[in-house]
Amino acid sequence: MSSPIRRAVRYALVTSATAAAVTVLPAQAQDPAIPDIQEVIVTGSRIGTDPNLITSSPVTMLRAEEITQRGVTRVEDLVNDLPQVTPELTANESNGATGTATLDLRGLGSDRTLVLTNGHRMGFGDPFALAPDVNQVPALLIERIEMLTGGASSTYGSDAVAGVVNFIMKRDFEGVKLDYQYSGYQHRNDNRAVQEQLTAAGFQQAPRSVSDGGMTSVNLLMGVNTEGGSGNITAYLGYRKINGVLQSERDFSACALDVTDGVTCGGSATSASGLFTPFDEATYFTVQGNEFVEAVPLYNYGPLNYFQRPDERYTAGLFGHFEFNEHAEAYTEVQFMDDRSLAQIAPSGAFFVTDEISCDNPFLSPQQIQMINDAGYPCGPGLTVPFYIGRRNVEGGPRFDDLRHTSFRLLGGIRGDISDSWSYDAFANFSRLIYSETYHNDMSVTRIVRALDVIPHPDTGEPVCRSVVDRSDPTCVPWNVFQEGGVTQEAIDYLTMPLYSDANLYQDQFVAYVTGDLGLTIPSANESIQVVFGGEYRGERFDFAPDQGFESGDGAGQGGPTVGVQGSLNVRELFTEFRVPVVQDRPGIQSLTMDLRYRYSDYNTGVTASTYNIGGEWTPVHGLMFRGGFSRAVRAANIRELYEPQNQGLWSGSDPCGPDPSLTLEQCLLTGLTADQYGSGALDSPAGQYNAVFGGNPDLDPEKSDSITFGFVFSADHWVPGLTFSVDYWSIEIEDAIDEVDPQTIIKQCGLTGDPGVCGLINRGPNGNLWVGTAAVTSTNVNLGFVETAGIDIAANYGMEVGSLGSLNFSYRGTWLEKFDEQEIAGADTSECAGVWGGVCGRPRPEYKHTFAATWRTPWNLTLVGAWRHVGAVDEFSASPNAYNVGSKNYLDLSASYSPQWGFGGTTFNVGLANVFDSDPPVSGRFSNVDVYGNGNTIPGTWDALGRYYFIGLTQEF
Repeated sequence: MSSPIRRAVRYALVTSATAAAVTVLPAQAQDPAIPDIQEVIVTGSRIGTDPNLITSSPVTMLRAEEITQRGVTRVEDLVNDLPQVTPELTANESNGATGTATLDLRGLGSDRTLVLTNGHRMGFGDPFALAPDVNQVPALLIERIEMLTGGASSTYGSDAVAGVVNFIMKRDFEGVKLDYQYSGYQHRNDNRAVQEQLTAAGFQQAPRSVSDGGMTSVNLLMGVNTEGGSGNITAYLGYRKINGVLQSERDFSACALDVTDGVTCGGSATSASGLFTPFDEATYFTVQGNEFVEAVPLYNYGPLNYFQRPDERYTAGLFGHFEFNEHAEAYTEVQFMDDRSLAQIAPSGAFFVTDEISCDNPFLSPQQIQMINDAGYPCGPGLTVPFYIGRRNVEGGPRFDDLRHTSFRLLGGIRGDISDSWSYDAFANFSRLIYSETYHNDMSVTRIVRALDVIPHPDTGEPVCRSVVDRSDPTCVPWNVFQEGGVTQEAIDYLTMPLYSDANLYQDQFVAYVTGDLGLTIPSANESIQVVFGGEYRGERFDFAPDQGFESGDGAGQGGPTVGVQGSLNVRELFTEFRVPVVQDRPGIQSLTMDLRYRYSDYNTGVTASTYNIGGEWTPVHGLMFRGGFSRAVRAANIRELYEPQNQGLWSGSDPCGPDPSLTLEQCLLTGLTADQYGSGALDSPAGQYNAVFGGNPDLDPEKSDSITFGFVFSADHWVPGLTFSVDYWSIEIEDAIDEVDPQTIIKQCGLTGDPGVCGLINRGPNGNLWVGTAAVTSTNVNLGFVETAGIDIAANYGMEVGSLGSLNFSYRGTWLEKFDEQEIAGADTSECAGVWGGVCGRPRPEYKHTFAATWRTPWNLTLVGAWRHVGAVDEFSASPNAYNVGSKNYLDLSASYSPQWGFGGTTFNVGLANVFDSDPPVSGRFSNVDVYGNGNTIPGTWDALGRYYFIGLTQEF
């Protein structure tokens, strides 16, 4: 680096680091563990040594070069391809999206995966999905990513049930690095089966070929070492912009496929021309001209939904450390992120919110009044009829949710040696998330009711809202949904409303510990016992404040109220660790070591918990190690799970007592039906959506998890030069798992068992339905039966020189999922979800996944990489003969990087393709039932949804 640039960078970084250090002076950084143990478990500092080869627990590691080779601008895209990870929240969700990206080890949920930066907790990601948002991780600064399988609560505290993901940053970067990358998707729309359905339904076809979803990423990294190498300051700046992709741009998502048969174009009963149905919901009308005709028109809501959300993100931060002497090294981590994401979905409307129509409404034609009379509902002057109306606000355009997350993380600490054999570490870690949401273009339920209650003006005879005449709402404008073209802009302006919410989430962590050598040695060993003694305090605060529109449920497109949540939670903990060399340098036992860990946690809710770990490694000969362990972990209920007020929302599925019932009459009587209502069409929601009451539960107990791992590692250059190989079995069993019980399971269990506690959760409407008004199933957070999963991980790496042609490297990571069993309610059937998707199993969980990569490092400064990603088959969780069983999918990725030697700094060009053959994802309308993860008739993240991904990048170092 030239002298002027060096001086400028040094001055800027030292100035910023000084400011940061002053801010966080009484603090420290590094997680509680013996240095060697910590290095090999997750936060290892042995650069160039694979922790998976020396630890007692299975660890998967990704190095910085793999990030470059994949050309990802989103960290979650890289991690989600690993076989151990089940994709969760990504940029490809829209309806119900949080605007964040989260990680989920073993498919147990992101709230059971602890995410760290340099071994320290990351803050909350979102008030609805509290797991850390990995958008805030600076990809250019990542040295490596390490993933530990199994419970680690004894080391890190609550949440480390499925495992730990640790982003380790470059420690002593020096110089300036500027990185630019552009990427996007190219796709040829040639799904003839869906195209035929679009034609049959009269819907618009997608373009023949598209190139969209462009992503621009610019990052700057600056670092400088102090004179003598006693310290370093590294700062980063980042900007990323992602363009949105509409579902109309892909043929397989250009219409909302039917949730029942999964293959024909379906849609929502809340349609553009309206759906009008009397109280018994046995007759359905829609509007043609100014007349009613008997029909159930479905609205194609798919094209306006985002398949990839537009997003704009700014990041900045600083990492620094300075060693005053061997007794004191200060360090700090400062991170900032501002991210704005837009989630767009189809227009709002009247989602069957009215319960009567005035027969004096002047918009009603004589034919429409006659049709109402013919349906058995007398309609004349001064009368009202019990009618529900479903009418989409197509004139007003789509809804879009403007989601903004601004996060700050500030960490500071001091560590050093107390003596030759003892050291200390203490740090403070502060995180804050500022959340704001503006939901545009929804409609007011209150105003819809008023705008549909229209009468002739007493003086002029013109149509006018009744609320204008009686002055309860002088601003009301009539909404004429009874005639084609009858909706005015004035009515739209009156009906539409923005909704606002904001939140502040805080997490404060204080940790201090000492580690050292006890000076005690077991006679059969050479090294003495090492220990850790420490304590931790962690406090969390949560304040989510929706506006009146959200909280009252007045937003027609919200599915119910969004209520505020306030609360706090804190825990005080003591922990200890022992690393005990048992036998060393004996025949058949080169090394036998035990790891023992224990943590005691005391929560302000009155809950206490103990977690522990027993592990060991046995090395019979050099290059071969057997390892195993047992751990007890916990996850305490978070603030939202404890204190969220209960409110009404929607669930997708069917009523097992409706048409073609799966429960008997006697069983359905237990659910609150009368005999006359059994099998009635009134029980069937046209949209396949039903009401439920969701919310928190202050009486929740902590989840308890037991993990078992055992396996071996083979690494011996004198046997097979360049080969490393590991196989590990893992098993995780969770008791008292915290979750909301699936409403359909509640109905089924009520019918099967008649349990009053379960049946009391069902509140049917007057005609037996569960989808109109306040009729609902109560599905709040409870401690469930259990979740149990197990499988085998295999990892292999082989490198070899090929003479004058450079070197070749082959790497393989694979996971076989033996089982994933879940029991929602004690006594209920156990759902076997390995190799299954849908129903209570939710997201796909293939029994087998792998990634295989071949890398050729040529002597011409050119590196070529080919990768094969395999996602195993999954069957639908259904007894139907028409179940949609998905075969395995294979993807080929290619990339190249070239570093010309032209005399000024270091330059690297990167290009690549993922999903080279532009393979379509599996497609079914029933994927939309898989919670928020189903989008565009597929499940993005599990499969490549948008087609062929391409990238081109340039990195310049000075």
